Amino acid sequence: MARLIDSGPGCPTPTPLRAKSAAEARGLAYDDAVKAETDDLYPLVSDFVTPMEWPSIAPLVAEINRLKKAKNAVILAHNYMTPDIFRLVGDFRGDSLQLAREAAEVDADIIVQAGVHFMAETSKILAPEKTVLIPSLEAGCSLAASITGADVRLIKQRYPDYPVVTYVNTTADVKAECHITCTSSNAAQVVEAIAKEWNTDTVILVPDQYLAKNVAAQTDIRIITWPGACEVHELFNADDVHQLREAHPGVVILAHPECPPDVLEAADFAGSTSALANYVKEESPNKVVLLTECSMSDNVAAENPGVNFVRPCNLCPHMKRITLENILDCLTEMKHEVVIEEDVRVRAKAAIDAMLALPKTDKPLAFQTGLKPMEIEVFSAAE
Repeated sequence: MARLIDSGPGCPTPTPLRAKSAAEARGLAYDDAVKAETDDLYPLVSDFVTPMEWPSIAPLVAEINRLKKAKNAVILAHNYMTPDIFRLVGDFRGDSLQLAREAAEVDADIIVQAGVHFMAETSKILAPEKTVLIPSLEAGCSLAASITGADVRLIKQRYPDYPVVTYVNTTADVKAECHITCTSSNAAQVVEAIAKEWNTDTVILVPDQYLAKNVAAQTDIRIITWPGACEVHELFNADDVHQLREAHPGVVILAHPECPPDVLEAADFAGSTSALANYVKEESPNKVVLLTECSMSDNVAAENPGVNFVRPCNLCPHMKRITLENILDCLTEMKHEVVIEEDVRVRAKAAIDAMLALPKTDKPLAFQTGLKPMEIEVFSAAE
């Protein structure tokens, strides 16, 4: 039998000290003023943030929103941001194409990019007169890191007669070497437009080999690509799709076109993050799976409470570098400012402008699913 030991007055039992919350560490408290400012916001994230957590989050949200007004700042929140960022402090929300358009048009002195570094660079390219901040310098991208401007120059040297399209998930240096950019929303549209402009049947699309292969299946244009991939989407495969169907009969499976082609072959619908969100909103399936980054399902589910979400997702460690805490810090301390050499910026802007000049579509374009994967040429620097 265990013994009960009475510590007695001469041997007090110490009370563990609770660590300060991120808000408290910054001198912020959940007081009556903060409660009044944020009470109407909590229902927007009640499925993601527990009532116990809210008092530690609300002061950060309130202070960020105050600073935005005081400094004429806006936050561009990508679809992969966690719901507290996406729904509570994001002023503009969407995929890369939507945020690029907003960066070019927004009336603000400061842009905070709640996304990864190449997105912040894109904002600076399109709005050089604005101060563009990225909350974490560690918010990179495996796809953007897979190719350099020097790589593109080598590609153009080997294939001088073909236009080079770069996925927007690249650095400013890469964009500056390419003829036009694209996003997953408009990749097929861009490939066909630039092929017509150059009067060619061959286009080079870098750096995502899976996006390129999926675009190639949608068009008659011959595509040459680069051996890059998104570390989140390349983990999905067709077996995942088949297992999901077995485990969840009747589930509708939506895939991002950065997934390997066999995933799109087995999926029910494919498209950019905006296209996936739009599908759920319009079709309202009973049960759905989004094969993309984790937070996407959280954000789409909040907008569609009548839809049941199965959530086998892959986490992007780079997107998750962005937090409420470092958004607040970057606004408070005006860090980390994105700077691009003017020559690089001007050339990169020409590639982005070429994309933005294409006709807008009524809604995000979808990829046809069920198509057999096709092999395309992948550039090798060793050749």
